[in-house]
Amino acid sequence: MDKEILFSIIIPVKNGDQWLDNLFNKLFQQTLITKTEIIVIDSGSTDNSLTIINNYPVKLIQIPAATFNHGETRNLGVKAAKGKYVVLTVQDAVPASDLWLQYLLDGFVSEDIAAVCGQQIVPHDNDKNPVLWFRFFSEPQITFRYFKNPADFLKLSPQDQRNIAGWDNVNAAYNREILLLNPFAKIDFAEDMNWAKEMLLQKYTLAFVDKARVFHYHHHKAEFILPRYFSVFYFEYKIFKLKPSQSNILKSGLSNFKTLVNMQAISLKEKYNWLLFNIRYRIELNKTILLFNNTLEKGEDFLDNQYKIICKKMPQAPKY
Repeated sequence: MDKEILFSIIIPVKNGDQWLDNLFNKLFQQTLITKTEIIVIDSGSTDNSLTIINNYPVKLIQIPAATFNHGETRNLGVKAAKGKYVVLTVQDAVPASDLWLQYLLDGFVSEDIAAVCGQQIVPHDNDKNPVLWFRFFSEPQITFRYFKNPADFLKLSPQDQRNIAGWDNVNAAYNREILLLNPFAKIDFAEDMNWAKEMLLQKYTLAFVDKARVFHYHHHKAEFILPRYFSVFYFEYKIFKLKPSQSNILKSGLSNFKTLVNMQAISLKEKYNWLLFNIRYRIELNKTILLFNNTLEKGEDFLDNQYKIICKKMPQAPKY
């Protein structure tokens, strides 16, 4: 560990040229940037990503596309890091504040804290689903999760386990020494939630800092929903034994209508289009939930095989 470096920010990249300039500019505006190194792990970009990366004072690690794995690729960055804390984010997220790193640091109130997780929020941009725009409901807080008796965690319902271990590598900071001792699993997806559950079972403390926010958004088109959410449901079941439940289309539609009708920032036509988009989205999501639960009823071996077929290639965030 280099005493001059407090944070090592690790960013997996694959064809991210649309976002990288904005991301790097926001990172280099951080108040703690002089105590920070940035490590980029590129897995076979074929766009202008490498050209952009080489314009910035960052460390570049290149790996073949076929070797990318959400858990192991991040472990590679952790091993190369020199900071006391490792920060994980993604190519299409940006800090919502120049104090983002400081807010993450504020969560490490003692050496007992294994990691700190911030929030993902959606900015108020007209090309992003306004139903998901960030809305301020309460004062931001720092909360901690710890189980003196790990059996108490396992007694919780699958949904409660999922809520408590709802970790997020789009916006998380780790005590590097603890992460080196407890690396991410070799896993296609949800390496963050899987890690959080294991840490709670090992009696580590996890912190959640609401102020540490990043802007992040994926436009979930119909072709994105099936592989994306089948994978989400698959790993939520594998990690927590959680089975998804279908939503009430009418109820969610009315809720979306109430949200949209009072918004002044978008036109009547945009409200109508977004209402239709969200209804179609819920319909496709319910179809995916039904498919998943029907697949699970045929046994876990069948589920495993269907996961490999449906989620063989996970879609990336679309460029638009």
